[in-house]
Amino acid sequence: MIVRRFLLWARTAPAEARASGAAALAGAYLRSGMSDEDRREAETALIALIDDPSPLVRRAIAEEMAPSMRTPRNLALGLIADQSDVAALVLAHSPVLTEADLVDAAAVGDTLAQRAIAGRRCLPVSVCAALAEVGCEEALITLAGNRTAEIPDFSFERMVQRCGDSGALREALLERGDLPAGLRQVIAARVSDTLASFVTGCGWLTAERSARLAREATERVAVALAAGGEATDAPAIVEVLRATGRLTPGLMLRSLLSGEPALAEAAFVSLSDLPAARVAALLRDRRGAGLKALCRKAGLPAALEPAFTAAILALNARGFDVGGARHGIDRDLLRDVLIVCEAMEGSEADALMALLRRMDAEAARDEAKALADSFADDAALALLIEADPAFLVELEAADLRDAA
Repeated sequence: MIVRRFLLWARTAPAEARASGAAALAGAYLRSGMSDEDRREAETALIALIDDPSPLVRRAIAEEMAPSMRTPRNLALGLIADQSDVAALVLAHSPVLTEADLVDAAAVGDTLAQRAIAGRRCLPVSVCAALAEVGCEEALITLAGNRTAEIPDFSFERMVQRCGDSGALREALLERGDLPAGLRQVIAARVSDTLASFVTGCGWLTAERSARLAREATERVAVALAAGGEATDAPAIVEVLRATGRLTPGLMLRSLLSGEPALAEAAFVSLSDLPAARVAALLRDRRGAGLKALCRKAGLPAALEPAFTAAILALNARGFDVGGARHGIDRDLLRDVLIVCEAMEGSEADALMALLRRMDAEAARDEAKALADSFADDAALALLIEADPAFLVELEAADLRDAA
């Protein structure tokens, strides 16, 4: 009888009062000990109220009912068909909605609805795939930032294909630990290309100079990603580079000269069509037997064979799989290659030497930056000790504790 009187009162009550009453009825339905008959009448009343002309009433019901497992499914479906601010409350939180409900809502929903779905906890694969296919840019950014979403690799690819020019989306994707290494390389290349276009358009650099800088930046990222990832990452990165025409001999040489040969090794496997075990054995043979044949099988220019052979032998001399101390060109390795290549003649040799000298200049800048940072740190420590001599005693005591 109470519910029936509420419905009679709601016919003439103002919108704000109806909204308060509807919220109270929804709360009672979810949390009070109603009789079965009263519960059935309350459910009927709530479903009828989602056709109330005032959005205040519908929103009040949505706010109460959205998070609950006890919400009637028909009521939830009615609310997600409402205007965006009402529907988004239910789409973001309701546990009674199925994957099919969410996929359908993503297909027909506006920006607010899609963002609400994309932010749900533990979003399943099917819904992530639907959003990747039809979601607006804002929804994709929200989805990428949702660490609990089960986004499949093919959906990551689709997101980049559709909205890869969005800086906010690229940033959100790069922060995810489950982003495939190949896509990280694709995003890095897009960022480099965007920056190159920007500086060229501003007239700060020539098109050729900015393209070279973009290429070198992309190559550094590729080498670092291949070296720092899983065993399967380097082949994936190589396939992306090869498909986009960015897998160059210069990039392979950079990988070797960085002391991080994972990318170069994967490239030799891809280009030569030899088994990975066979390529690994050839690269790790300290005598260098078969290196020239491997270079030719991979289609590398003959003029580059001495540089690759010298780099690989130098790597083997210190341990092929030791890895670089840091990301960047290893000047000791580069020095060995320069000695071999300086005696070469011809236009291709000149181009190779120009590349190696640019790498040497790059490595010198990196070393200078690191050394300058060290000098600044030393100066800061000296100032601290000068201001408080007791700080040196504390520092030495800490060192002793660490040693013990």
